[in-house]
Amino acid sequence: MIVTKDNIKEADFLKGCTLLVNKPLGYTSFQVVMNVRKWISKYINSKIKIGHAGTLDPLATGLLILCSGKDTKIINSYQAQMKFYSGSIFLGATRPSQDKETEVDQTFDISNIILDEIESVRKSFIGMQSMVPPIHSAIKVNGVRAYKMARKGEEVELKPKEIEIHEFEICAINLPLIYFKISCSKGTYIRSVAHEFGLRLNSGAYLNTLQRDQIGDYKLSSAWQMVEFQEILSEMSTFPISNRY
Repeated sequence: MIVTKDNIKEADFLKGCTLLVNKPLGYTSFQVVMNVRKWISKYINSKIKIGHAGTLDPLATGLLILCSGKDTKIINSYQAQMKFYSGSIFLGATRPSQDKETEVDQTFDISNIILDEIESVRKSFIGMQSMVPPIHSAIKVNGVRAYKMARKGEEVELKPKEIEIHEFEICAINLPLIYFKISCSKGTYIRSVAHEFGLRLNSGAYLNTLQRDQIGDYKLSSAWQMVEFQEILSEMSTFPISNRY
């Protein structure tokens, strides 16, 4: 059951439900899960199991699918579906995290890059790609999250992964920013795409902004705003939910 404003009163979170949530900027996917779990547990006066179907980085916003109860068993089916993103790439600089989490470590002259070169690079991304995930990612290396090692200054070596990019559209170019839309397979790190975009232009680049717009047939336009979900649960509850996320 996909929980909406129309059917939330009939939702059996303990048995199993699915929520479409708009993850706010600055929050980890885990923080979203923790808050929603807290609110629902307060609402039903019972502990509850909740998981998410695909991590979004703290500096990304957009669609996050949460599953409770028995619906956690179908998380993998959501994760396997095509992802749709929109965002912007900053051309002419690199950062270790490949997004704005870390400071710029190198800059490049982009004055000679022409539109035809950008278009050629865009086309080169369509289809199967072998890409190295960002070292600032949640991938485990010998049981330790890669980003924890990277933040300590430890050397992190990750192997390339095969992914597929179905569509890659350049929506606007206002250098140093390139605005894009992309649809891709499970396991695609858009930060890696941004970094590789710079390399293929013999320059540097990082991910400036990112929003996940859709997973399979599930769209961000149908997602709950977190504060809205909390307020509705609080109105329905005999145990007022007073703490905002």
